[in-house]
Amino acid sequence: MAVKKEQDASTEERILAAARIVFTRNGFAATKVRDIAAEADINLSLVNYYFRSKEKLFEVVMAEAVQKLVFEISTFFNDKQLTIPEKITKAVNYYIDLLLENPDFPLFLVNEIITGDDMFTRFAQQNTLFQSDLIRQLFAMKEEGKLSVHPIHIMMNVIGLVVMPFLARPILERNELVKDGEFVKLMNERRVLIPLWLKGMLG
Repeated sequence: MAVKKEQDASTEERILAAARIVFTRNGFAATKVRDIAAEADINLSLVNYYFRSKEKLFEVVMAEAVQKLVFEISTFFNDKQLTIPEKITKAVNYYIDLLLENPDFPLFLVNEIITGDDMFTRFAQQNTLFQSDLIRQLFAMKEEGKLSVHPIHIMMNVIGLVVMPFLARPILERNELVKDGEFVKLMNERRVLIPLWLKGMLG
């Protein structure tokens, strides 16, 4: 029985690993279950046995992405013991670590938001990120006249300043603007630079 469970877990993980690759490359709409089976090098019937449909498999992959990209970060944003700059610094470090380990995440999400059903947004709305304590703090600063820009600019910049370099990485490397190994060094520098830039916006 233990061997069967281990085999099931191994097969499921192979399917999920293949699904992450194929969904990232093709997007949800253009992906076929047989593409995932081919990537995993297993029989098509096994994919259907473990996950029943492409939609069910995609929901698992998307839920993983939301857990990492949205839910985890909400713990920082809702920590009332942290100042706004501290929350931003923790978020920047978390996202840089995450995307260095999972560099395909940005492309995966952009593909779905542009060409898919935008399941990411629907999953994300089930979490508390967009009603977090950080959001309330920023809007309170704006109402009190302590913030000169719309609070959403701060949130957009946290996301954009971290994510955009990963989307631009292939272009930068192909044109040799960033050489081998230099990208990681640049992102580690941005751990310090991004909070400084955003602190300037906060005033």
